[in-house]
Amino acid sequence: MKARIKNYLSITKKEWNGMVVLVVLITLVLAAPYVYQLLRKDNTINFKDFDKAIAQLSKVEQTQVYPDNKPIADDKLQHPVMFPFNPNNLTVEQWKLLGLSEHQADVIEHYKAKGGRFYRKEDVKKIYAITAADYIRLEPYINIPEMEYTTSKKAKLGEVIELNSADSARMTMIRGVGASFAVRIIRYRNRLGGFYSKEQLKEIYGVDSAKYAEIKDVVSVNPSKVKKIDINTISFDQLRIFPYLGYKQVNAIIQYRTQHGNYESINDMRNIAILDEGILRKIEPYLNFK
Repeated sequence: MKARIKNYLSITKKEWNGMVVLVVLITLVLAAPYVYQLLRKDNTINFKDFDKAIAQLSKVEQTQVYPDNKPIADDKLQHPVMFPFNPNNLTVEQWKLLGLSEHQADVIEHYKAKGGRFYRKEDVKKIYAITAADYIRLEPYINIPEMEYTTSKKAKLGEVIELNSADSARMTMIRGVGASFAVRIIRYRNRLGGFYSKEQLKEIYGVDSAKYAEIKDVVSVNPSKVKKIDINTISFDQLRIFPYLGYKQVNAIIQYRTQHGNYESINDMRNIAILDEGILRKIEPYLNFK
């Protein structure tokens, strides 16, 4: 019995050597972090030099300029060139010469592109990007010809423009609506067949809440002038132009009519799964079921 246990617990010389090597390796691995800490010397941070470097960097950023002498941190000219100007005719570069930043000039150009126009000096102050200090500096040089204002053919105070009958010339009589903006309104009106609500103007590109608030009180809508869609005879290609319906919805309307016959009312269209109540409410004023 003892001999069997002795044979079970005995190890060869080769196994003994392997165990020794393993113990040595484990010891080295465990001791390595402590040895590294003893041999490594920490570098002392010189905070004075660090603060000095930061100050120099800040100074460089403040004084670095573009080739045309405009600071990077603020692209306004340090010494603006003041001259009499009509704000309706200036380019971005000319606004920048007057001491405005490129962002401010772009805001003004965007305003004019949407049909905006300056009729009085005070109109410049209404641009949100123009600061009070900017306006004080610019105001003495603003020169809007009186003739331009009086002959601008804008609607008189209290005059209202009916959107479904106005041509582009009459559209431009709406204060805040220029020629390109008038064209956008008429194109969208033609795609719809007419407006049944003033709020549909918000669906036109360039008409945000501010623009709508500016023009809503000087326009009106006569829903009787809306051109109805003969839903039981219209073709797929003709209906695709209608902005409230997508390709799949138009296809579903035509296919349902082909399979089930003519529509008698809007209730029949509720059987089309991809037409929800929101879409049906928008298109109902345009549909003719006769």
